[in-house]
Amino acid sequence: MPSDAPDFSSEESLDELRNLATSAGAQIAGEFTQRKDRPNPATLIGKGKLEEIAGAAASVSADVILFDHDLSPSQQRNIERVVHTRVIDRTQLILDIFARHARTREGQLQVELAQLEYMLPRLAGHGVEMSQLGGGIGTRGPGETQLETDRRKIYRRVRHVKQQIENVRSIRAQQRQRRESVPVATVALVGYTNAGKSTLFNALTKANVLQSSRMFATLDPTIRGAELPSKRKVLFSDTVGFIRHLPHTLVSAFRATLEEVQRATLIIQVSDASSPVSAEQDAQVESVLKELEADTKPRLRVMNKTDLLLPKQRESLRDDELSVHVSAAKGIGLTTLLDRVDALLQEDRPSRVRLRIPQKEGKMLAQLQAGARVYSRQYQDGFVILEAEPPASLLRRMREWVVE
Repeated sequence: MPSDAPDFSSEESLDELRNLATSAGAQIAGEFTQRKDRPNPATLIGKGKLEEIAGAAASVSADVILFDHDLSPSQQRNIERVVHTRVIDRTQLILDIFARHARTREGQLQVELAQLEYMLPRLAGHGVEMSQLGGGIGTRGPGETQLETDRRKIYRRVRHVKQQIENVRSIRAQQRQRRESVPVATVALVGYTNAGKSTLFNALTKANVLQSSRMFATLDPTIRGAELPSKRKVLFSDTVGFIRHLPHTLVSAFRATLEEVQRATLIIQVSDASSPVSAEQDAQVESVLKELEADTKPRLRVMNKTDLLLPKQRESLRDDELSVHVSAAKGIGLTTLLDRVDALLQEDRPSRVRLRIPQKEGKMLAQLQAGARVYSRQYQDGFVILEAEPPASLLRRMREWVVE
């Protein structure tokens, strides 16, 4: 179906729609594209093309027709009258995938809110999309039970879900306050869907978050601690993947989740180095970060999946201060990445000092060993002379033993 993204070619858009459809569990029976100077206000596509699609859908007994375009409620109804099959637009397809992957109560609430807000303007017609709630793509998720009730009930449900999401946000804010009272920086991983964020997150934190080539496999934010080369602790946050024309209802519904990006000290922007549309995907990530007002935050670019490049392409890659090339799946480049993160984080910065600590201060010596880089150690007259690089929070406790 037509795409409204000039920055992606029609083939690239169609390829993304295929991936979305497969992630929703669909089997693709046929594809159609049409180039038009301007969309038909009644049916988006031309009458002849619509009849051609209707015939093809009938010949393979298609359950659903997917459009790579957002449809107005009237367009959706008009198309269904011709094709006699359920019609789903891009937003509804993405909502369906979100409904499949929401694991936590928070994720499910956010998906339900987005589904309800999407369905509200579509209640008037009660077309095919209302009468065929038998199952399948576009009918999943907690929002489906409300679809045939009247507006008042839906508005009441929307208010209730929003209140529950607010409760979740306040709990998340309390958790964040507790985290922020300790000098530990948060690093948020962002990127286009399927750029390999969860694989990288697992590699950095030794976590076991679901890794999947399916789109939007990660919906629920996950935060895990890790240790940097300076022995400082840092929190990594894995977030939902972005996509071009991410439905606005989803951006607002997932505001609670995306707050982790807004509050992060550093953003790691993960790109798929092997994707032919990597630059276009990065541009979409940039626009979502702008919408979240997080585009001015310190950022480190990570080009992932370098193992999928040809050897000649890999040889030409060069890291610099603000970009690193890695393969999260193969564990390549992760040491360099952690070094870069260490250098960019200002919180609790380590500084190199000479210390003269009494040997009887066993607890303090153990803390120094566990929490700082130690370059040299000598024993002299009941003292331990150390060349070390402790973070500021640890150095404050050892100020009396610093040798100027």
